[in-house]
Amino acid sequence: MENMESKILNLLKKNKMIQKEIYQKLNAIKKDEKKKIRRALNELLESGQIYKDSRNRYNMPDEDTTIGIIEFIKSGNMGFVKREDGTEIAIPVERSKNSLHGDKVLVQKKGKWRDLDAGEVVKILERNLEKVVGRFEKKKMFGFVVPIDGKINTDFYIAPEDMKNAKDGQIVEIEIKNYGKTTKNPEAKIIRVIGDEGDPSVDIPIVLSKHDLPEPGEFPDSVMKEVEKIPPKISKEEKKGRESFVGQNIFTIDGETAKDFDDAVGIKKTKNGNYKLGVHIADVSHYVKENSELDKEALNRATSVYLIDTVIPMLPHELSDWMCSLVEGEERLTMSLEMEIDKNGNVVDSSINNGLIKSVKRLTYTEVNELLSDNPSKEIEEKIGFLKKDLETMIELMEILRNNRKERGSIVDMESGEVYFKFDENGNVEDIIPVERGISEKMIEEFMIKANETVAEYFDAQDLPFIYRVHEDPDPEMIIQLKNYLEMLGMRVKMPLNMHPKALQQIVENTKDHPLADSIQRLLIKSMKRAIYSNENIGHFGLASMSYTHFTSPIRRYPDLIVHRLLKKFIESKGTLKKSDIEKYQKKLPEIADQCSKQERVADKAEWDLRDMKKVEYISNHIGEEYEVYVTGVTKFGLFVEIPKKMINGLIHISELNDYFEYDSDRNRLLGQKTGKIYRIGDKLKAVVMKANKIGTEVDFAPADNAKEIEKRLKKKYPNTKVKINRNKKINK
Repeated sequence: MENMESKILNLLKKNKMIQKEIYQKLNAIKKDEKKKIRRALNELLESGQIYKDSRNRYNMPDEDTTIGIIEFIKSGNMGFVKREDGTEIAIPVERSKNSLHGDKVLVQKKGKWRDLDAGEVVKILERNLEKVVGRFEKKKMFGFVVPIDGKINTDFYIAPEDMKNAKDGQIVEIEIKNYGKTTKNPEAKIIRVIGDEGDPSVDIPIVLSKHDLPEPGEFPDSVMKEVEKIPPKISKEEKKGRESFVGQNIFTIDGETAKDFDDAVGIKKTKNGNYKLGVHIADVSHYVKENSELDKEALNRATSVYLIDTVIPMLPHELSDWMCSLVEGEERLTMSLEMEIDKNGNVVDSSINNGLIKSVKRLTYTEVNELLSDNPSKEIEEKIGFLKKDLETMIELMEILRNNRKERGSIVDMESGEVYFKFDENGNVEDIIPVERGISEKMIEEFMIKANETVAEYFDAQDLPFIYRVHEDPDPEMIIQLKNYLEMLGMRVKMPLNMHPKALQQIVENTKDHPLADSIQRLLIKSMKRAIYSNENIGHFGLASMSYTHFTSPIRRYPDLIVHRLLKKFIESKGTLKKSDIEKYQKKLPEIADQCSKQERVADKAEWDLRDMKKVEYISNHIGEEYEVYVTGVTKFGLFVEIPKKMINGLIHISELNDYFEYDSDRNRLLGQKTGKIYRIGDKLKAVVMKANKIGTEVDFAPADNAKEIEKRLKKKYPNTKVKINRNKKINK
């Protein structure tokens, strides 16, 4: 097959050809010969090495053509296609043919757009979208669906027979019937009415449909049949050959609402003053056998998805919440890593075994933080006080590991930027509360990082096939953007030519008390490339780690499950892998790593989408109220602002500013022509919430300095809204 593909490529290097001409050039007369050519052509088309133009001629991309995935920005008016070298081609919407977000396209380079090459879509090679979620708009005899995702920059025509009794304004899921033409809308049919736009119960179905995620707790019958065969108790046979840790002080520490307990920890002080840390991880690979239906479904999902208080698990609840979960008082099978760590935070000895544990207590972060505080309650002392000495020893070790990581340059003080949503009895967001990590959260983080590094080093040292968690060095251009942003906030920073995470750690430390600390950290994260899974070890920039993996959460992450399988083979072969396993996993791991990275991105986007919707839901109940906001971005069309603590972002459009403002691109600021007023990044001002679009996740603000005019406008638009603007200039939020 490869030989035939080479022959075709050699032909197409010289000329464009239709299929018949290729037959003639290769002297293909018999059916079998033509079949081989067709198969090779399809392979080459699929891999993007060739394409068919509008006249059905096969052709090879040249230096002015690119095949890639077109991704539109949120407004839908500009798309970008990434080349193999990482550079991008900008595609204005008028040059995008009728391509949709995610389509595979052939692009012809044409001129420039800002600092990027510009291009035009010549041909759509492969469609990505089959289903879309949107808002139904009913006309007299027909309807349209406007996609929720602004990246999908077209409406879909719905014929009368395809409306499925949907009402005007309802959220629906549609299936595309045809993709239309440049001058004609694509057509679709409604396959499901999700619900009314304002109802909070439609939010998760919207996210599930948008990201093609399964219903929570729903698994194929073939998977559940396998689950039914798994005994609910561990047999004596399963315990044989395992290192038993039963009877030791081993316990779990998780959030209050957690049900799946992947990891348990235990600690001892050695005679020489070192620490012996045990990290015991649920032995999921014992239950999820390779190539089983359970395994195939787990790989397909690749990760659990956490949609605020709803989980779409990677594994059925019978496993994730019971047999694989390290439940208090129950014997459980584990992969048990023991590490001897010296006073400098170095692992001087370690061992990995198939283990057996019985967790003595299910602890929560809140309980541990209180027990280790200056004034723990009597109830907490009585409940978990018997573990206080162990926990205090763990905190000692945590400080050592944290300092060790800090010294090598790892970014250690980065906050998650997470918020807690408080809901009322009707499911509406009542409040948004920032989540602050306590000492127990930091402790578990340090232990898991050290465990992941230790396991990765076993395989890296021998150059054995493995799945690593890798993180490339930042893009220099993004670092310059970060530097410029910080300087606009009035901070002078030095950025070395050879970027080291220590420089970014210093930024985190120097800005932790700034009102825009969360915004700065988000931009810092954005300046770094995304961590992914890979079979090739290039290290982890953010952690300043030479080798890193994910070993500690196999209930909810498929890469961890693969790492466990490799560890079992590593143990069986007494510290290496068999030749047959090396060959097998060298072939399998690249594809598995790609799938896991891809599904992780899907999960992240789904989680972000729901959180953004809930933030807008909250602020939509505060139309007309005044907040203190900070300017996080300046553009020619207005100011991007953020409500600190609530982490709600929005826009003050330039038309809301009481002057004619010009945009100074060199200094990234807006200048008022009459008043001389200047708006810069980092400015603090009072702003009133004017509009909130939950589905589009957009919030509009206006400066509060023109109170009378704002109140008048809001009363006209929202007659029942109580406008709360402080005339005495004090901030109420």
